[in-house]
Amino acid sequence: MKVAIQGIKGSFHHIVAAQYFGKNVDLVESLSFSEMPGLLHSKKAEVVIMAIENSIAGAILPNYALIDEHQLSISGEYHLPIHHNLMGLKGQKIADIKEVYSHPMALLQCHKFFKDYPHIKLIEDKDTAVVAKRIQENKLKGVGAIASDLAAETYDLEILAPEIQTIKENATRFFILTNSETKSSVSANKASIKFITSHKAGSLAEVLTILAKYRLNLSKIQSMPVIDTPWKYAFFADFTFDSYADYYDALNEIKDKVEMLKILGEYTKGKR
Repeated sequence: MKVAIQGIKGSFHHIVAAQYFGKNVDLVESLSFSEMPGLLHSKKAEVVIMAIENSIAGAILPNYALIDEHQLSISGEYHLPIHHNLMGLKGQKIADIKEVYSHPMALLQCHKFFKDYPHIKLIEDKDTAVVAKRIQENKLKGVGAIASDLAAETYDLEILAPEIQTIKENATRFFILTNSETKSSVSANKASIKFITSHKAGSLAEVLTILAKYRLNLSKIQSMPVIDTPWKYAFFADFTFDSYADYYDALNEIKDKVEMLKILGEYTKGKR
């Protein structure tokens, strides 16, 4: 299976691809989230893995917009614990490192560690694994990367400090995305929907009451502006359920209460 990931071999997206689909997956690398839907539409990839939320930094709003704009379907999700490591060429110590490059999110999640090393300059880059690869290819002494264990193994770098993330219980949720329409599955126990309520008092509360009525557990709700209508918002909601029949009945009742309702995906919660 051809699976598109953000980043290259050794990235956290690569780890998700390997754990979700198996180590022999055929990776399609992309350094930009915005390029990924095009890989599906051009059939260069069959599936896209896209980070959607981090337990520290919150929702990745541009990715919600990409899913919506390109009408992608959510076929699954994966929760990956994020372990950041400081690495460099073998034989170096932290005192030798003058610059550290990584993805802005990784730098943000490790800021406390570097307060003890004021001699190190932090510089934003496109991808964690890209920096690791560059260090090895160009034999860059005095330069470090923040990346995964897999990146250190892939590019033969030495981990100078493991687990440097500020909050140790750090995880990212990824969506498994396809270009096909969402198909109903009675084995599903989680769903993602998009809806737009009417502009009247209590309209959102009415939808949430219906979810509760049918014993659907709301796990995430995210508002996004409707681009062509100022001050109007769409809501993206994830919820779990024990009974597919309850979920089906809830949607039928919700669609009569909102201006627009779209099913983004029905899948199994958590790991595959």
